[in-house]
This record gives sequence, structure tokens and C-alpha cells, in this order.
Amino acid sequence: MKLSACIKDLKVLEHVGPAEAEITAVCFDSRKAVPGCLFVAQPGTNSDGHQYIGQVVEKGAAAVVCERLPETPAPQVAYIRVSDSNAALGYIASAWFDYPSQRLELVGVTGTNGKTTIATLLYHMFRAFGYKAGLLSTVCNYVDGEAVPTTHTTPDAYTINELLARMVAVGCRYAFMEVSSHSVVQGRIAGLQYVGGIFTNLTHDHLDYHKTVEAYLKAKKRFFDTLPAGAFALTNADDKNGMVMLQNTKATKYTYSTRTMADFKANIVETHLEGMQLDINGREVHVQFIGRFNVSNLLAVYGAACLLGRRPEEVLLVLSTLHPVSGRLEYLPSPTGFIAIVDYAHTPDALKNVLDTLRQLEAPHLITVVGAGGNRDKTKRPEMAAEACAQSDTVILTSDNPRFEEPQDILNDMYAGVPQEDRRKVLCILDRREAIRTACRLAQKGDLVLVAGKGHEDYQEIKGVKHPFDDKKVIAEAYELLFTK
Repeated sequence: MKLSACIKDLKVLEHVGPAEAEITAVCFDSRKAVPGCLFVAQPGTNSDGHQYIGQVVEKGAAAVVCERLPETPAPQVAYIRVSDSNAALGYIASAWFDYPSQRLELVGVTGTNGKTTIATLLYHMFRAFGYKAGLLSTVCNYVDGEAVPTTHTTPDAYTINELLARMVAVGCRYAFMEVSSHSVVQGRIAGLQYVGGIFTNLTHDHLDYHKTVEAYLKAKKRFFDTLPAGAFALTNADDKNGMVMLQNTKATKYTYSTRTMADFKANIVETHLEGMQLDINGREVHVQFIGRFNVSNLLAVYGAACLLGRRPEEVLLVLSTLHPVSGRLEYLPSPTGFIAIVDYAHTPDALKNVLDTLRQLEAPHLITVVGAGGNRDKTKRPEMAAEACAQSDTVILTSDNPRFEEPQDILNDMYAGVPQEDRRKVLCILDRREAIRTACRLAQKGDLVLVAGKGHEDYQEIKGVKHPFDDKKVIAEAYELLFTK
């Protein structure tokens, strides 16, 4: 592709060197530079791509997009200076892959909790309707039926466009993706064209990165601010920040709610262990989910599907067949009569929602195993412990991806949130496997054991190494030990 075609969507501040070049590849990792490539130098938290411009020039790069020009530019290289090279990569990748988002009906889902469930259920729903569809999510990416492993909630801009192009190539009409606040701030979604955006909620999370709740909110809002006039913006009217998201959007505004008047409204008619009977806009449907927070998630799915042109009755029919996403309120009955539940809840609000739901099932005893990740927002650690204590009969604080922190330090932060009167019911067990086994040994017939925080994850990240660890497998091992006693 010609350099001019790659950069035609950029706001170029300065162009130094050759006016044109034949580009063989686009890269932002200097280790992947090849002769004739266009290298995008991105400033980052750990390293700055501008430091590697000399290396990529030595490898034969034809062009460099950067925010700062080198002191001595190589005469054979084209240097394009921009104000934001992170966003520039998005526009370049979009052009490089021939604007795949424009050839799909792309819907983005943002918010603290519920993104994975909503995006995944929409993906399954539209495949059930008979369409080819794609998914970009925390659990796994899908190009129609092909699974593509994921490492981030929202991949880098190049990977996003590469995956969208693969979806186009296999005939996908729809694509659904989670949009993290990090991805908005870091320009990973720049250049994408959405037909719709969904807001779930905003609660305490990622303050290690955004520093303030206001900055976190603004990051979410920026996604809606950039939606085009022909798109829809669907927001949760039950969240205090729901209407804030719509303040400056050009998209057509819609709301969903379980508590107030909205375009899409639902009430719980009946709930039990196997699911709920719901009333959605005057029509009743049985779903295989429990919990008020899941009513909101399903309502967002219902609303988005209707806004994408599907008839309400056919949406409800498919909604009744859908199952919970992996690691989201996933039930694992034990041979001795109690039930373990694995859930990804890793924020105070998500944990509260799950515990609220489990409390409604009126089990004799509710045991919660929970930890907090290392090198992340420390302020939520005591809140997580406090939420667990407020609604559990027994709490086991344990390790959850300590990363480069000492697990005991994380546990100490959590334990600081345990009220004095609740300390008698709290155990601290650093070894997550032993914590889960202990919870299963303590559980009696009819009890519930919640293992929170990791959900679908199949690893423990310790000192930069991901060690195999799957809560569901550890629970199964604990069941075997109980069964063989």
C-alpha cells in the first residue's frame, strides 16, 4: 500500500522526507520491523517507541509516524509527526485492512461490569438467528465459529482491525466487542465505525490507571461522544452515570431499566436456582440466568437486538435459550449436596451484586472465597473484603493474580476492610488452591460456596509468570477428595 493511502486519515502536523513510499507492513513493535515497513512510535507506560526509531530505520523502515521527530532524520525515511500516535495507529490499521469496521455492523459495549456477558450473548444470539458474527471479548475472540485466544479486554488497534478484517473475509455481518476505558484513552478504537454503543454501569475500578472516578467516567463517555449520527446509544438508566454518557453523543438515544420508565423495561416475575421468569416490555420470558444485575444485562441484549432490526418476539425466543458466559455465576454442584459458584466478580460492586443474588436463594450457609489482584487499584481491596463480610457467613481471603506484589501484602490490605465484629468469620489462606479446598470441606448439604475474582481465567500470574490455575478444575479436585473420604 502507498504511504499516502496509509496516512490519509491522519491530521499530519509535519511531514519530513520522501513524500511517497511503498509500505510493506505496519508495526508498532520495533522487534517486528521489516524492510519497507511503516513504524508507529507510541509513548507507553513502560517504554517509549520513540526510543526505537533508530533501530527500525536500521532494519529498513520506509516511514515513521511519531509525536517527536528525531534530531537527525534519515534522508531515505519519511517521518510523519502527529499529536497522538496511539490514535494514529488506529486510523492507519483501519486503512491498512481496508476499513473492515465499515463493512460490519459493529456494536461496542462499555462499563465496569457486564461487558463480557452482553457482548457474548449478542454474538450467540445473532449466530442463532443464522448470521455469521464475530466477538472481541475478555474471555475469547471469535471469528464466526473460530476461537482466537485473547490477552486483553480490548486488543491493540492493529489486532482489532486484523480480526475485523478476518470476520469480513469469512462473511460476518455483525461484530460485538467489549470497549475498555483503557482502550478509549489509549486510542485503540480510533478509526472504528460503530452502529451502536451500550453502557452498562460505572463502579469502583481501574483507579490505579485513571487516578480519579471522574477521569474513569470521562474515558467511558468519550466512546459515546464519538458515535456517529446514524448509530444508537443504549444506556442503563438505573446507573447514576447512565444519562451522562448520552449528553454529547450524536447517536440516537435509548434507555433500559429495571426500576424506572425506559425504552426497554423488565421486571422479575419469579426467580429460582435454574433461572428467572421476566416481563420485558409486556412480554413474559423464562431465562437461564439469575440475579437483578443479569436482568440488566439481558435487557441490554434485548434492546440492542431490537435496535439492530430484530423483532421482539424472535429476540425473546432466542433469549430463553441462552446460557451464562463461562465463569459468570457458573454452578458446580458437589457430590455431597452443596453448590460451588465460580464468578469473575473482581470489583466491590460486582461482588455485592453476586452476593445479593446468592442471598436470595436462602442457603443455610454462604461461604465466599475472594482475593484481589496485585499491581492494580489498591483502594478497592478493603472494600472487596467488607462486601464479602457483609453478606457471607464465612469469608476466606486468598491470593488472586498477585503479579509483582507480595500476596501477604495484598491480603493485609484486604483484611484492613474487615469490620471488627466480622473478624471471627474470616480466614486468611494465601494458597488459593488450599483456600478453595477449605471452603469445600467447610460446606454442608444445601450450602453455597462462591469462588470469586478469576472466573474464566485459567492461570495465576506470579512474578511475571502465568502458572496454570483454573478455579473450576480446583473445585472438581476438591470434590474428588470429598467423594473419596
